[in-house]
Amino acid sequence: MKTRVICLGEALIDFVADTAGVSLEECPGFRKAPGGAPGNVAVGLARLGVPASFVGKVGDDPFGRFLRDTFAAAGVDTGPMRLSSAARTGLAFVSLMANGERDFLFYRHPSADMLLRWDEVPETLFTDARILHHGSITLISEPSRTATIVAGAHAREAGCLVSYDVNLRLPLWPSEAAAREGIKEGLTGAHIVKVSEEEGAFLLDTPTPEETAAKLLLGGARLVVVTRGAAGAYCRWWQDDHLQELAVPGFPVAAVDTTGAGDGFVAGLLAGVMAEPVLERIVPERMRSILTVANAVGALTCTQKGAIPALPTQAQVERFLASHGVPSAPGTPVSEPTA
Repeated sequence: MKTRVICLGEALIDFVADTAGVSLEECPGFRKAPGGAPGNVAVGLARLGVPASFVGKVGDDPFGRFLRDTFAAAGVDTGPMRLSSAARTGLAFVSLMANGERDFLFYRHPSADMLLRWDEVPETLFTDARILHHGSITLISEPSRTATIVAGAHAREAGCLVSYDVNLRLPLWPSEAAAREGIKEGLTGAHIVKVSEEEGAFLLDTPTPEETAAKLLLGGARLVVVTRGAAGAYCRWWQDDHLQELAVPGFPVAAVDTTGAGDGFVAGLLAGVMAEPVLERIVPERMRSILTVANAVGALTCTQKGAIPALPTQAQVERFLASHGVPSAPGTPVSEPTA
């Protein structure tokens, strides 16, 4: 069985507010942290013991080299990572406001991740890969849009699963209409789709996780997971010819910074899928186990500032699960959490 996950997309620097409960305008200072959703997922997988490669472009500048070195130190294969002299590494300033929402400001005019070309994603990348994971950000503009579409085609031709995180960031799109159209393009050919409740409502005008998942499965996905923040996750998928669904509660934690929590969840989800020989043969008991672990990884990611610095190792996840009465590793079955 193929053992690698290819994560394609943006890598950037998050400047995280050093004061909680304030807007970016009010924040007196920030702390540098490596980030970018697909990069976060790659690091999350590596820390859970799953081989992961990152495909993307950063600036040939101090921030870009810092990201490359950070990924490599976490165990991510950075061979497919490109350094660009044409644009600088993207920056994002992030603050967790008093109402629990995050305040974002992006510097991408353009940033290097937007310049990834289709010919920088060779077919040979997928020789030993089982999953290609990407988000919607690289679909916003060319040439990264074509690079993402070509990567998906290469992956499917190689027999890989395609995992897609909707990851809505409206300020990066020209308009709401462009965001809906562009994000829906990423659903084409995706086998695994992760979407939040809010993203489902925006994208499909569906008021409930159940309706969101149902529509996405009708569109061709085989596994749809709708995240619900602290409430956990809802999942609907095809097991052989049977439609299955379940909801798994989250874990309560004292959230310090929610940046990267969804990416941590995706890492836990894909680690569980990688442990199963066939996606469509995952039984409900096992899917509950996978989502329980994914919820745990997401919860742990909220307990520190910054995305990558907070992503847990397999040992940390095991300790966290044990503390909640779920003594298990990410790749093995677990029971439903008791807290």
